[in-house]
Amino acid sequence: MTEGTPLIEDPVADEQADAEGVFSQRSPDPGRSDQRRRRGPGPFALIVAPGLVALTAVSAFLAMNGGLSPAPFDGAGATETVTSKVDGSYVPWLRRATSDCPVITPAVLAAQIDQLSGWSDDTSSLSEQGIARFTKARWKIWGRDDDGNGRSSPRDPVDAIMALGRQDCSLLREVTALRTRGTVNGELVDLTLAAYTAGTDAVTRAGRVPATARHFLDAVKGRLPQYESLVRQNPEPSGRWTTYAILSPPVGTLTVTSPFGSRKHPLTGVTKLHTGVDFGAPEGAQVSAAREGRVEFAGMTAAYGNRVVIDHGTIEDKRLETTYSHLSSIQVSQGQSVSAGSPIGRVGSTGLSTGPHLHFEVLVNGQYLDPIPWLTVAN
Repeated sequence: MTEGTPLIEDPVADEQADAEGVFSQRSPDPGRSDQRRRRGPGPFALIVAPGLVALTAVSAFLAMNGGLSPAPFDGAGATETVTSKVDGSYVPWLRRATSDCPVITPAVLAAQIDQLSGWSDDTSSLSEQGIARFTKARWKIWGRDDDGNGRSSPRDPVDAIMALGRQDCSLLREVTALRTRGTVNGELVDLTLAAYTAGTDAVTRAGRVPATARHFLDAVKGRLPQYESLVRQNPEPSGRWTTYAILSPPVGTLTVTSPFGSRKHPLTGVTKLHTGVDFGAPEGAQVSAAREGRVEFAGMTAAYGNRVVIDHGTIEDKRLETTYSHLSSIQVSQGQSVSAGSPIGRVGSTGLSTGPHLHFEVLVNGQYLDPIPWLTVAN
């Protein structure tokens, strides 16, 4: 993105040079007989005056006609306000489109659409239509008549918002599964947007956000603040996951050394969501299944070290999973059924870890949640 340093012009110096060129004519010699001879038009009359006349005429025209119309928005580097691009009435639809995958917020979806089209369905492309730039093939997969007007069309903004939300949520589930198994690393929203623009296979091969997706990702993030403001200006009660204290402690003593939430990683120095909670425990301490279920993954990963993922089935139509990471050893295998309290491994410090501990996660419908409210703790 960095190009050569542009030439910087000095308008003050330019004005001084122009003034000297126009007004520093040689004064007439009193001894010359042609002192009062009429002179021809000077540079000011020939050059500057006509320009001033033209400028005055243009100013008068603009004053009578309300000024120049803004240039069409092209989706990059535009200066229009958010409200000039998208009406606040779309915010409830943005919320609805992302209700099943909270990582993709209404603001993220709106910023993504802005990057794709500037919220304009005008396009010269015959293969991509509407504000979300759907192809016919992708619309067959994700498009529906969401606003109930009797037709499903990528040129219908509501249908397009909902369809893009469904596609993003599907991609989120894919990259969450990849990250849960330690195949890829990074923020889930970044991985989802990367999968959208570069493909899930490219994300998998790179093990992170691939370079080919970085420009799109940065552009969407640059638009986020204005859309977060738009969402705040159009409040609506948002549903929250119901938590249940149904999980047994995975280690004997629940000593929290790093809670769930945003933090600066002690090794990488990157500030990001800490997707679980760290329980401090001595090397080799027993780690147990927090609830009955089936082992979905058991093996070594780059970041999480030895890791176990258990699928506990559904609770009120919500899929519940737990993960156990940085183990020194694994005592179960993929596909094995376990009961609450069954030994599954030993505390360790494998992967990206600064010392022995258990990194414990809770996922509901593929969304990382704070594990603490889900744990039963004896008083």
